[in-house]
Amino acid sequence: MKVVLDTNVLVSGIFYSGPPSEILRAWEQRKLRLVLTLPVFEEYKDVAVRLGVHFPAINIDRLMDLIIVESDLCSPVTLARPECTDPKDVKFLAAAIAGNAGVIISGDKHLLKVSGYHGISVLTPRVFIERFLND
Repeated sequence: MKVVLDTNVLVSGIFYSGPPSEILRAWEQRKLRLVLTLPVFEEYKDVAVRLGVHFPAINIDRLMDLIIVESDLCSPVTLARPECTDPKDVKFLAAAIAGNAGVIISGDKHLLKVSGYHGISVLTPRVFIERFLND
């Protein structure tokens, strides 16, 4: 299954335990495939590097290299009329459409409101786990 993670889900999964870290474990186990675009990746890296100074045991550069290698990197599509009210979130919709991801995993209220746009479900980490990862 192809998914797009919003930045908060990714960095929460890296630095803390809980549903986002379960999602990253599922990715490591190849139960799902991450889809991203360069603008999404650049935001991941920027935020992870800033937070990483508080977690010196985590090698952020190595993790970012792994994300690039083990994800589907797509060219973003341009959305003529993006439905999302927060312009900073449009890149996640563009990545999902470009990479044919069926799900965006996010807790962002602006993204959650556009669930169904172009057939893409936007689910919180907990709901995603309940629907797709609980055996």
